[in-house]
Amino acid sequence: MNAQPTSTGLPDATSGRRWRHALDVLAVLTSRDLKAQYKRSFFGFGWALGGPLLQVIIFSTIFQNVLGSRTENYACFVFIGVLVWGWFQGALGQSVGLITNNAALARQPGFPLSLLPHVTVSVRFLHFLIAVPLLFGLLWWNGIRPGIEWAALPLLILIQYLLTVGIAYPLASLNVLHRDTQHIVAVLLQLLMFLTPVFYNIHVIPEHLRRWYYINPMVSLVESWRQVLLEGRWPDFGTLAILTAVGGLLIVAGRRLFIAQSHRFVEEM
Repeated sequence: MNAQPTSTGLPDATSGRRWRHALDVLAVLTSRDLKAQYKRSFFGFGWALGGPLLQVIIFSTIFQNVLGSRTENYACFVFIGVLVWGWFQGALGQSVGLITNNAALARQPGFPLSLLPHVTVSVRFLHFLIAVPLLFGLLWWNGIRPGIEWAALPLLILIQYLLTVGIAYPLASLNVLHRDTQHIVAVLLQLLMFLTPVFYNIHVIPEHLRRWYYINPMVSLVESWRQVLLEGRWPDFGTLAILTAVGGLLIVAGRRLFIAQSHRFVEEM
């Protein structure tokens, strides 16, 4: 939905209205999904903190002496991995059933189905944001103070958003045609967590195998978050530029595939 310039050189007002409408729909659907998740829940948004905290406690207790003995501020180290990976895993896990779980929206003429992956990724991002202050508090408790390098965090968030939405598009459309997709994705995400340094340092991996780990973009993202927050240094912007390009290509190609298949959604459900 690129705004086309008019003869006066200004963006077309119709395109501007379409963008505002899309943003309004995105905000409404994101709010709807958040309310639905915590409807009649006693702890409400507290559950967004409970899961990551439980994982941090388990990983810190079980793996501290095995994998974290040489890692300084291991609780912070694990917390960063859990939050960054949790956003990615949670968003893709829910994206698979986007169309099959929203059949009423899919049957509604003119509804912008291509916004649904953005809704799911945005909902999981809000869960991520809820837990981030707790991470910052833990960093402060361990004597780690904000630095100028923290200015790189919005870039890391943007890159992960692009990558996640770009992968969510084909997964959502593929699951409509092949319902086994949701089960395969759940298993693959579980496996991929162990191939991402969530609770261990990448340096425990033999060097000749380590390069293969970096095929997984989440490895570089998790490492970048730790470089900024724990080590107080800038991430590798060369690597981030590559990830940005990959994310941009994925989101464009994934959206086109999604739209191309969207005419089959209703008849397949």
